[in-house]
Amino acid sequence: MVNARTGAVLANRATYAATFFRRFVGLLGRSGLLPGEGLILVPCGAVHTLFMRFPIDVLFLDRSQRAVAIISDLRPYRCPPGARAARFAVELPAGTVAASGTVVGDQIRLLAKEEPEAAPPDSSTGAGRRRGRGF
Repeated sequence: MVNARTGAVLANRATYAATFFRRFVGLLGRSGLLPGEGLILVPCGAVHTLFMRFPIDVLFLDRSQRAVAIISDLRPYRCPPGARAARFAVELPAGTVAASGTVVGDQIRLLAKEEPEAAPPDSSTGAGRRRGRGF
């Protein structure tokens, strides 16, 4: 995951949480995120850190993967306001956003190896289509 404006790598090991269960579990039970790790929740417009043990940074991205809101150093047991325009929420180790210089409006490129559980629809072949929901 790369910030297109700055070229900074936000995460080189990101996983998708694209099902209800994976979004529900999220980072619960983990003791932290290592530098370079991230979790991409989709669809997602709000997060919480209830029952978590460590702070995180959260990037809210719209459908075009542009940052529409940022929460830095979100401490455990918090329920911050969400972002209405968000399609993705990216959870990163605390301090990642500041270190990368990422600001609202930046374009974030999700790298090819970060494939979601169900790939976005390919309009030419129809591959990867999911009934009722598309990227």
